[in-house]
Amino acid sequence: MINLHGKTAFITGSSRGIGQQIAIGLAQQGCNIIVHGRSLESCAKTLDLLQNFPVSKYHVYGELSDQEQVRDLIKQVKALPDQVDVLYNNAAIMSPYRKDIWSHTWEDWSRSFEVNVFAMYELCKAFLPAMIDRKFGRVINLTSGITHEPELAPYGATKWAVNKLTDDISSKLEGTGVRINTLDPGWLRTDLGGEYASNPVEAVLPGALEPALVEDDGANGQLFSALR
Repeated sequence: MINLHGKTAFITGSSRGIGQQIAIGLAQQGCNIIVHGRSLESCAKTLDLLQNFPVSKYHVYGELSDQEQVRDLIKQVKALPDQVDVLYNNAAIMSPYRKDIWSHTWEDWSRSFEVNVFAMYELCKAFLPAMIDRKFGRVINLTSGITHEPELAPYGATKWAVNKLTDDISSKLEGTGVRINTLDPGWLRTDLGGEYASNPVEAVLPGALEPALVEDDGANGQLFSALR
């Protein structure tokens, strides 16, 4: 495993839930943290939880379903004094939560893909080239082990798209020192996972950190599972 001390990680959707846990876990590794939420105010809790770690902490904001806000979010991150070494594309929506398979609307599909796929791609496009130039970087795209859930069709389809896009991008990274992988966090008690999930959100650690810690010639285009 590599040492992330002094590196900088940008975690989307880190104002709460899984992203918040990943931010804490990376701070424990000595990694500087860029917290993201829909608003600056929403980042306050995570920043408070990171207060005692001797790392740099930043916060940025933006709604990932809005192309202009995603572009502004990228500008915010690039204006920071530290460059992004680790990108966790964690943020996702499950919209609508449950519907009959034949009731999903065009809007349901569009918004799901905007947040879960289009924004993820834009962030990869924004930060991967510089990682390649520096010959170091880790990108982790959160996926899902969801199967046979037609009531969640838009969400499930976006996660298949995440898997395919990650695999395609990985083919461009051989020999660069940059790795991109997917992470299945498992079924956790979060706003997305719901109160009946099998595990508390804290169970995502330490497994969720493994794809960020792979060697420069390590796993690429592979699936990691946070839960054992």
